Amino acid sequence: MSAPIPARYFDGQTSRLYHVTLSVDADQAVLAGDIERRCPLAQLHVSERTSHAVRKVSFPDGAYLEIADQAAFNDLLHTSGHRDSLVVRLQQSWRATLLALLATVLALFLCYQYLLPLGAKGLAYALPPAVERQLGQGVLDMLDRHVFRPSKLAQARQDGLRAQFARLGTPDGSRLEHHIVFRKSKIGPNAFALPSGDIVLTDEMVELMPDDQAIMGVLAHELGHLQRRHLTRRIIQTSAVGAGAALLFGDVSTVVATLPPLLLDLKYSRDVEREADDYAIAMLRHNGIALEHLAQVFVALGKLDHGTPYLSSHPASAERVARIRAAQ
Repeated sequence: MSAPIPARYFDGQTSRLYHVTLSVDADQAVLAGDIERRCPLAQLHVSERTSHAVRKVSFPDGAYLEIADQAAFNDLLHTSGHRDSLVVRLQQSWRATLLALLATVLALFLCYQYLLPLGAKGLAYALPPAVERQLGQGVLDMLDRHVFRPSKLAQARQDGLRAQFARLGTPDGSRLEHHIVFRKSKIGPNAFALPSGDIVLTDEMVELMPDDQAIMGVLAHELGHLQRRHLTRRIIQTSAVGAGAALLFGDVSTVVATLPPLLLDLKYSRDVEREADDYAIAMLRHNGIALEHLAQVFVALGKLDHGTPYLSSHPASAERVARIRAAQ
């Protein structure tokens, strides 16, 4: 029989405390003191090992022991042949914990980098147009209150640009529903497409472009974003991240607060920008417009200060210009 160790016994029916000792005799746990009892070791459940909490030994009928002397109890478990589960052993190993942490970080990174964009793309293409219009509903009103003012361009100029773009055919012959809206901007040249089908073009962007054909290049690029549902995909991704943060931290406002800054500081990935560029290239080529007009869009933008919002969301670079020119 092993050396007895002190323990506190509770019968599981009342709150009365019994002072006992615990020892092991062959395959039996033996209690002595205020309560005398024997029970096969196989029927007992031992709580997980922790740094400071008392260990608990539960009996089949609901009674249990609390043991404060962990060192003595660990020795008793060792001599009786008890072995912690694999999960508990891993929890007690700093190497296993570090490995699990690294694996979790890697899994989260891979999901964010690859699985989330793939899922967002599939969901965006599965959404009916009416749902996409709902996603963009009210966004332009919000921007009009905080960022934009009514356009100063003459109505004839606005109608002329709309008419020019309406005469252009899309690369695949489809007629994607959209509406070009003009606004005076407080933040400089900008253009972007909303899930509602609105393509916003600022007066400053119109004035910056060297000719109307370059403006057609800007609109074709934004139509590419709309056709590929880039903003819808980005909203889904951002909402998914926000929802995950809400589940982890209990802050639902994360989802709501993310959308307006997303629209004002939208940073598309290199692949997404390449998709929109390719769509614009195909559309201009389909309509017999020289691709140099599209290249001049980014040449003109490249001369601006890099704090300009359009540059933060549509990075102009020599590489992009060279790629467009190479496609001619």
